Amino acid sequence: MRSGLSNPLTKLNIKQQLILLFLVMVSPIFLLHWYGNMKAEHLLKNHVTSAYVELIKQNDTVINRDMDTISKITTTIIQNPITQQLVPTGAETVIERVRKYDKVDKLLASNSIPLNGGEAVYYSLYIYDPNDYYFFAPKRQLTQTGVYFFSDAEKPSWYDDAVSYKSKGYMEIIDSNVGLSQISTLAYIRAVSNVSIGNGIIGVLVATKMDMKISESLKSVSLPDGKIMFMDWSNRVLAATDSSLMGKTYVLPPATEIKDGMEAVGTFDVMTSDYIYVVNYNRNLNNKLVYQIPISSLLKQQSELKHVIQLISIAYILFGCVVVVYFWRSLMTPLQKLAQFVRTYEPGRLVPETPGKGRNDEVGVLFAALYDMARRLNVLIHYKYHMDIKQKESQLQLLYQQINPHLLYNTLESIYWKSSLEGNTESAEMIKDLSKLMKIGLSRGRELIPLDEELEHASAYVSLQQKRYKYEFQVHWNISDAARMMMIPKISLQPLIENAIIHGVKFMGEDGEIQISAVVEGERVTIKVEDNGHKEVDYASIERLLSNDKSDHSLGYGIRNIQQRIQLHFGNGYGMSYKRGDNGGTTVTIILPTSYDETK
Repeated sequence: MRSGLSNPLTKLNIKQQLILLFLVMVSPIFLLHWYGNMKAEHLLKNHVTSAYVELIKQNDTVINRDMDTISKITTTIIQNPITQQLVPTGAETVIERVRKYDKVDKLLASNSIPLNGGEAVYYSLYIYDPNDYYFFAPKRQLTQTGVYFFSDAEKPSWYDDAVSYKSKGYMEIIDSNVGLSQISTLAYIRAVSNVSIGNGIIGVLVATKMDMKISESLKSVSLPDGKIMFMDWSNRVLAATDSSLMGKTYVLPPATEIKDGMEAVGTFDVMTSDYIYVVNYNRNLNNKLVYQIPISSLLKQQSELKHVIQLISIAYILFGCVVVVYFWRSLMTPLQKLAQFVRTYEPGRLVPETPGKGRNDEVGVLFAALYDMARRLNVLIHYKYHMDIKQKESQLQLLYQQINPHLLYNTLESIYWKSSLEGNTESAEMIKDLSKLMKIGLSRGRELIPLDEELEHASAYVSLQQKRYKYEFQVHWNISDAARMMMIPKISLQPLIENAIIHGVKFMGEDGEIQISAVVEGERVTIKVEDNGHKEVDYASIERLLSNDKSDHSLGYGIRNIQQRIQLHFGNGYGMSYKRGDNGGTTVTIILPTSYDETK
């Protein structure tokens, strides 16, 4: 009976045991580190929030100063006598209108100059001119500043709102045309009242690029990975440090919104799980300035307590790492090398020398056994490779030996009958054709021959058949010059032409036609043997025969022989296919790769 307690760690693998040991060592340090960080973060958030509350007040003062400057400039432009005289009327001559237009245009341009190297605000004056008295002035904005006259058809969408505000200015995001381009910009819009009339409106003065001006003031404050946004009362972003936010409605926490009975002036701060929000409300301008500071960026600033905890944590973690690294290098590193060898090993590839020969533990035994097994596998692979080559060579020789006696027998029989019936006049020609067949069939022991030689072999066969049976069918040869040099297994076309004669045009007389074509298409050679016979053909059975499926081999041993030789030479991606021709009869297509005789 076994005594003592069993070790539960033996149920874990080595990697799991190392991870468990490391966690046991460092988990108390993680708890201490978590508690210290929590306290440090709380103190840091409170101090940072107080600092940004004061900073946002200063930033709001700068924006108010900029807005006050813009308001004063617009007041100056509106009250200028040059502007007040620019009222569309037919009582003036054209030259007088041109002079007034030019003076106002220069006035606007002179006030659209950047000051102290900052962003410029561009001023434009829009005047309602239904009678087109100022026909010479541009009707659409071509530059960033200028005077524009418009009728009802060209009236800007914001014009009526500006008139309803009278002399009170407001900010709105509008589409501004500059040349052929259209941009969105924040504009300060203010109606131009006619001083002499009182309630009369001359036009609307628009100050564009306000978003750039305000963004310049916003960028004077740096937030760590945060956002500064200048919004209207409905949380639509009018300007921001991130220009892509302009015009979008930004969702703020409900706690930052003004509640009923609360005064809409002052600064509020809200802290969520992800951000700190500092919001300054300004009722005079009907806008608010928002700071959004990611809490994660603040956590980079650590307190003294956090540094002490970190030093202790680092010391313990380093000690644990030393222990883990020792066991890792002793056990896991060799096993990783072994796994890398298994992943990258390819059968037949040279196996390097067995590492870790000096080890007597289980890891050393595993290395030796696996590397020896890989070497034995390589020996078996090389042996099988050579045996496969010999087997293919034997198959090719057997296939050729099955064809040549059959062809020679049929040819000799034809010569015999021809000589018996007609004497020796044409026998010499038939013997000549037979000699061609035998010469090309032998091909000096070559298995692949140029298509030009194969065509000569097929032509000799056709000549013999026509002389033997007085066939009157026509044979057309459409062979491209490029295809004639391509390599093909010998005696591939003759069986196909024989089938076209026997099963296609044999009894059609002069109406029978056989077409042999060959063309090079990219990296493939396409050879077709087509006839116009009317005999029904079971193409499905032929395809099963060609694909090595069980079928009736009486349909044609010759075509199966050709299919096997092509695939043995070039692979299963090439071979023959049968289908019914477009004009009746049967079309046989042979697909071969482009290859040349490398011995020449």
